[in-house]
Amino acid sequence: MNLRNALIAAAVLAAPLAIAPSAVQAQALNGVYVGAGAGVNWLTETSTNVRGGKLKSDGVGVAGLGSIGYAFGNGLRIELEGNYRYQPAKIGAGKGQNHSYGPMVNVLYDFDAGLGFMTPYVGVGAGYQWGEMRAGGTNASMRGAIAAQGILGAAFPIADVPGLAVTAEARVLSTVEDVRYNGGLRTDPQMNISGMLGLRYAFGAAPVPVAAPAVVPAPAPARTYLVFFDWDKADLTPRARQIIADAAQASTRVATTRIEVGGHADRTGTAQYNQGLSMRRAQNVAAELVRLGVARNAIDINAYGDTRPLVATGPNTREPQNRRVEIVLR
Repeated sequence: MNLRNALIAAAVLAAPLAIAPSAVQAQALNGVYVGAGAGVNWLTETSTNVRGGKLKSDGVGVAGLGSIGYAFGNGLRIELEGNYRYQPAKIGAGKGQNHSYGPMVNVLYDFDAGLGFMTPYVGVGAGYQWGEMRAGGTNASMRGAIAAQGILGAAFPIADVPGLAVTAEARVLSTVEDVRYNGGLRTDPQMNISGMLGLRYAFGAAPVPVAAPAVVPAPAPARTYLVFFDWDKADLTPRARQIIADAAQASTRVATTRIEVGGHADRTGTAQYNQGLSMRRAQNVAAELVRLGVARNAIDINAYGDTRPLVATGPNTREPQNRRVEIVLR
């Protein structure tokens, strides 16, 4: 890995910073914040004059960091970071470890992408890295090297805890000069690629406003009108017509979406006969409603025979309250 490739990789992650601020609107992160993260790390292969061959990864390593920063309220942030990376490594056939750590100063920008559940961000950083290499019979301390990094991430705010967010990041950190060790050993610039999850807390953050649920008006209570009939009759009496007229007028004054007309009979006939009688009663009431101006397609007609009495009776009992039609305005 040479210096040019290291800088190109960092620039690729930071490229969205070139977007004009007018193209996006930053989230309102403002003031001091702290953060921490941990994840996996991979050290790319380097050219080296270390005894035994090239320094390269020997599996997946780990990475961790802590940071303190300040957000300016317009999407722009600056932070100081301390990081550490441990990488199983090898030189030729020799297995060992590569450690690196140091401070970085990062400049980041949050984007308001219109996604309420997350805020993407990008950043670049510069700093210094020290470390130690133990591999291939070599045990040497790294003298330190200037480093740069690119950051691509997203923050997911936790609604119940103002200021707290979960972060997910991809980072590329590389030295921008040859890495020199005590004893005269040297490698080309070392690049680490990391994926991290973390937490970030912004001090003094206001609670996230929660939109009040839309107020849905409660449906108007159903209004019921009872129309009674003589025994074994389906004809409308003058009193029945008056009640039907009241129901028709009420249907025009309230927000009625449906009119249910249900016919009933007492238990003086057979179930089959009573079913037919209750249907004739319901149909006559519905016809009167239509004559009074109610739309036919707004009326549901049902017949229940003697299955739903207002007054419970035995067989062959004449009960006036069970000989009825119920008009229900909903």
